Amino acid sequence: MHSRRGFLQWTAATLAVQALPASAQQYPSHALRLIVPFPPGGPTDIVARPLAVKLAEALGQAVIVDNRGGAGGNVGAEVVASASADGYTVLMGTVGTQAINVALYKHLAFDPAKDFVPVAQVASAPVLLVANPKLPVNSIKDLIALAKQKPGALNYGSAGSGSPGHLSGELFKSMTGVELTHIPYKGSAPAVANLIGGEIQLMFDPIQSPLPHVKSGTLKALGVSSAKRSPLLPDTPTIAEAGVPGYETTAWWGIFAPVKTPPAIVDRLHAEIDKIVRSDFYHQQLAPLGAEPASGSAAAFAEFVRSETAKWGIVVKASGATLD
Repeated sequence: MHSRRGFLQWTAATLAVQALPASAQQYPSHALRLIVPFPPGGPTDIVARPLAVKLAEALGQAVIVDNRGGAGGNVGAEVVASASADGYTVLMGTVGTQAINVALYKHLAFDPAKDFVPVAQVASAPVLLVANPKLPVNSIKDLIALAKQKPGALNYGSAGSGSPGHLSGELFKSMTGVELTHIPYKGSAPAVANLIGGEIQLMFDPIQSPLPHVKSGTLKALGVSSAKRSPLLPDTPTIAEAGVPGYETTAWWGIFAPVKTPPAIVDRLHAEIDKIVRSDFYHQQLAPLGAEPASGSAAAFAEFVRSETAKWGIVVKASGATLD
């Protein structure tokens, strides 16, 4: 009886494999492209590169990081949305590309909910509010006072319209009643460079990008967007405790594949990525940067993306921000 049951289970498993397309059975047979929808050196790129190294080892094929910055991440996201659904082109999606931009942009060439399948969440991080050292403010209260004295005179940069930094800035404006002028860039790295150079005065950005400059003294940290202080900047208060009660935002990242990617390939990618995200290696790579690995089932990640889309849609509407 046990032998017969085992034979039937083996037969069912064999037939299930045979029912898969040949491409799925052989996956992966060549290199993968991991599209990072922002320039090199920014928060998304920093999260993606160690993941790509370990994923290549796990799959036995190269994983090429392909930076496609522009339009708040939409350029890179569109590349993946229109790619073949074969598991060889995937996106390092962000809260911006997958949850914010659909409410912010009037016209998108893709639908984040319909054109992608969530594979795995990989990391999250608070947003840091940083300033040029020459700006005569040393606290959130100082900033609010100066901004109210000079409405619209202070510029804040971000990695692009729809990025976590942009919406964190808009939320800050709406909760404090100040007027700040948003200057979008094609990624964090050029924005940080201009902030250090004094072309802009402020920036909201996921912590891993500005952190080294705060440590070196070329930027000063005014507040962190999380509910608790960052262990890497214990003397920097949360924005909520520094004068904006209830303020909290989080940046996050995850892998997305084109819709209609075979479930077997999605499952394979999720399994390998989840192992990496849970590993000591990945934790050691992200911890010094202030980011945290984030793991879980693909279904839980999909539900999280839906809830984030609803949340940020309300923030975008309340801010009045809109882009073509």
